[in-house]
Amino acid sequence: MSASPETSLRPAEHQPHHPNHLARVIFIAAAAAMGGFLFGYDSSVINGAVVAVRDRFGIGSEALAQVIAAALIGCAIGAASAGRLADRIGRIRCMQIAAVLFTASAIGSAVPFSLWDLAAWRIVGGIGIGMASVIGPAYIAEVSPPAYRGRLAAFQQAAIVIGIATSQLVNWGILGLAHGDQRGVVGGLEAWQWMLGVMVVPAVLYGLLSFAIPESPRFLISVGRTHQAKKVLAEVEGDERDLDTRVHEIEQAMRSEHKSTFKDLLGGRFGFLPIVWIGIGLSVFQQLVGINVIFYYSSSLWQSVGIDPTGSFLYSFTTSIINIVGTVIAMVLVDRIGRKPLALIGSVGMALSLGLCAWAFSYKETVDGAVSIPAAQGTVALIAAHAFVLFFALSWGVVVWVLLGEMFPGRIRVAALGVAAAVQWIANWVITVTFPSLSDWNLSGAYVIYTVFAVLSIPFILKWVPETKGKALESMG
Repeated sequence: MSASPETSLRPAEHQPHHPNHLARVIFIAAAAAMGGFLFGYDSSVINGAVVAVRDRFGIGSEALAQVIAAALIGCAIGAASAGRLADRIGRIRCMQIAAVLFTASAIGSAVPFSLWDLAAWRIVGGIGIGMASVIGPAYIAEVSPPAYRGRLAAFQQAAIVIGIATSQLVNWGILGLAHGDQRGVVGGLEAWQWMLGVMVVPAVLYGLLSFAIPESPRFLISVGRTHQAKKVLAEVEGDERDLDTRVHEIEQAMRSEHKSTFKDLLGGRFGFLPIVWIGIGLSVFQQLVGINVIFYYSSSLWQSVGIDPTGSFLYSFTTSIINIVGTVIAMVLVDRIGRKPLALIGSVGMALSLGLCAWAFSYKETVDGAVSIPAAQGTVALIAAHAFVLFFALSWGVVVWVLLGEMFPGRIRVAALGVAAAVQWIANWVITVTFPSLSDWNLSGAYVIYTVFAVLSIPFILKWVPETKGKALESMG
């Protein structure tokens, strides 16, 4: 899984000062980051239902993959529409729409009439994910005092990985209530239905919190509600700076912004400008190493090599905890050692880990219908899978978005980010759709493919990726 571009850690625009209402600002940022929590939760919760959905509807790998990946179609729709919608009706209204979509998706996915009904509700939830992935970080950046913007923006990425971990913990708890059977009945519904339906709780909480936080001052100024914008600025920045000056600064920044278009990205021998191709390459490699296989399919993956359902759910949860740890490490190191060194460390670590997974899974065997893997290879696979998640989280999971937020020239930044994000969703979809068939064909072979992409990312970083540490955004050209 991945975070949004606005989570980039950027230098403060003003010298640090301690706002009188910092606690209030933290609450506002945390409330907005609930969209990120739902982003992570909804993206990963399907992991616990994969085996049960296959059994309930009697489908093969290809149809299953389409249902799992259906949310990504909605993600693309939501991400593409959120920016313009937010500029028309405001950031808060967009959050509320996303909350309604999340709630409807949770209820519909929990009680589907058919397989395609389930897929449709997954698309609805995906639209909410796409909207949250754009609106949350943008809103946090717009309400945060400049000196604290980088740290507050990190709330979104932290919320995403916490959402992933929470979904796995909830799935594990529900499976326990169902005595280890994903189709076991609990309170009139099968366990997998509860897994998908529990998202109603954080979705409703997200909607309620949206009524407790103010509209973005930037949006208020853009629609002529300057008086309200001043009130919000006083609330989040205190009274230390002249509010008229702050409003003037925002107005000047909005007037000077160049609204980049797709046409601005064209140039060079291969269609796009070289820097745009580098952004596309970062997005492709981030997904084609197979990270979302872990978050979408890990429970069924471990069951496919002979681990019992309860154990497989526990390992899915522990990988989510490792994901959180890695993300925290990345946030600490990305401004200290630089983007390229961190990405290289991650690529080397991922290549070794994935290679070990491929080796271990090559020992998978089926005897009298029972799937198993030797104990030694099973232990190696578990350790290597956790190491893979750790190396991804402490590098490419965060670094790619930091780079995408920093490396493009200002005149094309918005449009280039849009293209890179779209490519990332497409690459995510490719991995999600192909894994079930690849694993049926040859599980070890699938991991060999992911290993190859991890290895290829090393020369890509060394030759083409620029280092942006310590450089002003205005100097990117």
